Amino acid sequence: SLTSAAGPNNPVGVIWNGLSKSGIGIHGTNNPRTIGRAQSAGCIRLSNWDSVRFPNFARPGAIVEIR
Repeated sequence: SLTSAAGPNNPVGVIWNGLSKSGIGIHGTNNPRTIGRAQSAGCIRLSNWDSVRFPNFARPGAIVEIR
C-alpha cells in the first residue's frame, strides 16, 4: 500500500511506498547523504523527489523486483 509519511524531517522522507513485506518499502530520506549506503533493515532510499514520483511507475498491486 502507498501511504504518506509525516514530512521532510521524517527519516523516511516525504512519502513511504510500502511493499508487501511488512516494514519494507521504497522511500525518501531526510538525509540524502545516506542514499546508496546500508542504513536500514532492507528498505530502499531514494531522493524525496524520486520517492514521490515512484507511485507513477508502480501502481498498488504491481510486482516490484529488486535485484
